[in-house]
Amino acid sequence: MSAPLVVLITGGSAGLGAATARVFAKAGMRVIINYSTNESRANTLIEQLHQISPLSKTKECQNFVSVRADLSKKSDIEHLVTESVSQMGKLDAVFSNGGWTAIQDFNDLDDNVDEEMWDKCWNMNVKSHLWLMRAAKKYLDESEGVFITTASLAGVRPSGSSLAYSVTKAAQIHLAKSLAVICSPRIRVNSVSPGILLTDWGLKFPQERLDSAMAKAQLKRFATVEDVAEQVLCFVRSRSVTGANAVIDAGWSL
Repeated sequence: MSAPLVVLITGGSAGLGAATARVFAKAGMRVIINYSTNESRANTLIEQLHQISPLSKTKECQNFVSVRADLSKKSDIEHLVTESVSQMGKLDAVFSNGGWTAIQDFNDLDDNVDEEMWDKCWNMNVKSHLWLMRAAKKYLDESEGVFITTASLAGVRPSGSSLAYSVTKAAQIHLAKSLAVICSPRIRVNSVSPGILLTDWGLKFPQERLDSAMAKAQLKRFATVEDVAEQVLCFVRSRSVTGANAVIDAGWSL
């Protein structure tokens, strides 16, 4: 029997990251959860993963661990990867799920020219993924692994919480495609682009906007974090897909 896959999830203690961790754990994978500040939430998730994983029946005690890192800092990202490999021994997949935005009026140009907001979006939505790939590359080369980023429907269609978010998410999708070329043939690189997810962050949108978005979706529903997590799992398992961006929006963009 082959050894279980080891997966690192950034922004992994809540929302999509936590949902994906649960999907990976149920699939028999070993998981490193990255968190920024909320250690207790990360540790609670670790306990849940032990309970739902088939690996909990084995003697392996390091199936699930948490590592703190600030994804806005290149040095923290480098430490995150080295610490993950130190604890787990290898790295088969990275789900680069970190990101940032602020809610602005997308259609008001004057509301979208704050330079600090643009810089933070660029740093978190583009550069952090580049630094993480660079830090993880030699380990993913060894395992012929996969690197997956969380982009957004806002990067495919002009839309979303702010102009800065939309533009930097478009850049992130192009970065993933570029990395798929640069890091081939041993590493696959893909991205997922969810529409609105009703996480704690998604629920910050006004109810009127949520109702309008659901009405426009062909399936008359929102995608769930579990829907997106299953697509991430598919990318981890697929040996023949790279440079792909999966739009998961219940048909909103059709």
